[in-house]
Amino acid sequence: MLFSDIILETSIALLANKVRSGLTMLGIVIGIGSVIAMIAVGQGAQKSVEDRIQSIGSNLLMIRPGFARSPGQTVSQGQGSSTSLTLEDAQAIESDVSFLSAVAPSVSGNYQVVSGGSNTRTSVTGTLPSYVTVRNIELESGSFFTDAHDTRRSKVAVIGPDVRDELFPDETDVAGKKIRINGIDFTVLGLTVSKGSSGMDSADDVVYVPLSTAAQYLTGSDALSMISVTVSDQSIMDQASADITELLLARHDIVDEDSADFRIMNQSDIVETASSVTETFTLLLGAVAGISLLVGGIGIMNMMLTTVTERTREIGLRKAIGAKRRDISRQFLSESVALTFLGGVVGVVLGWGAAALLTRFGGVATSVSGISVVLAFGVSAVIGIIFGYYPARRAARLNPIEALRYE
Repeated sequence: MLFSDIILETSIALLANKVRSGLTMLGIVIGIGSVIAMIAVGQGAQKSVEDRIQSIGSNLLMIRPGFARSPGQTVSQGQGSSTSLTLEDAQAIESDVSFLSAVAPSVSGNYQVVSGGSNTRTSVTGTLPSYVTVRNIELESGSFFTDAHDTRRSKVAVIGPDVRDELFPDETDVAGKKIRINGIDFTVLGLTVSKGSSGMDSADDVVYVPLSTAAQYLTGSDALSMISVTVSDQSIMDQASADITELLLARHDIVDEDSADFRIMNQSDIVETASSVTETFTLLLGAVAGISLLVGGIGIMNMMLTTVTERTREIGLRKAIGAKRRDISRQFLSESVALTFLGGVVGVVLGWGAAALLTRFGGVATSVSGISVVLAFGVSAVIGIIFGYYPARRAARLNPIEALRYE
């Protein structure tokens, strides 16, 4: 039997009962569409998380106090609970560790921020102008404070979009506005560009003030909450982390690294961990959606077995006039593959459209990859072959004499 004959016979057979063919194909359509949409949601979530983490800085190392153990102490203190990091530590890192682009010490705390009749409780971060470079901060309006502001302990601030929305909902330019932090008046210098949540905190719901100002008027201490470090090259981040660890251990008179009163977080490790979690989430979504593909495959096998029974006399007649087993087998197998292939095409379109609708109206980040589309077609073809093989084999093995007698 020629390939063109198989195509023609397949078309005639499927069009002979359009409703049944359509309903059988529906299982594959829903299955493929669900798999593509769910994988798109998972990959979109992964990309969104990675982008948010990358938005806090490039080649970033974050040094936090905490986890210090006293002699005989078996339980470590919580991260950030100790006051082991100082401005002198940050200055030593900047001067003694090679291949660093910028160092930004900071101290953070939650305070009530008031302006007129509006107020909000938000994070206030005291830092240096280098924080702009280290954390990739951009200004929508106004300017960031300078080293001179820090030297003079100026009571100036830069606010995030969320703080602006709470305190100055009808204002676009907030430069020169007054806010009160912890009962102390500050002058707003600028407004940062919205960056969204990084998963750990919000870069928009924050107020930045000079480090020395925060130490004198807010915290009353020179202790730091974090030292953020930008490494000049991604390939030497591990070496930079090791050098910083060695330096701080020496400065804090600590011999055993396990007893260190600080911890260094590598941005690459955070991205890798987050990606691993979202990849598992994507696989779970894909597996759940894949169950419908199995159901669709069973539906195709059921339809093909029914078709074999209905066309028993036709099969006997074909064999009687010279059709071979492989011709019968190819015919029914081609019908099964055609159903799954067409269902795969419609399913891809449906999944793509569902992902686009989720992004547009549901606010869910999605990302349809070429791999998921190719996988969908591959799976649909495999399902057609696997679930069409038994009905095709059964049809091919029918005895022509018995088939012609079938009523």
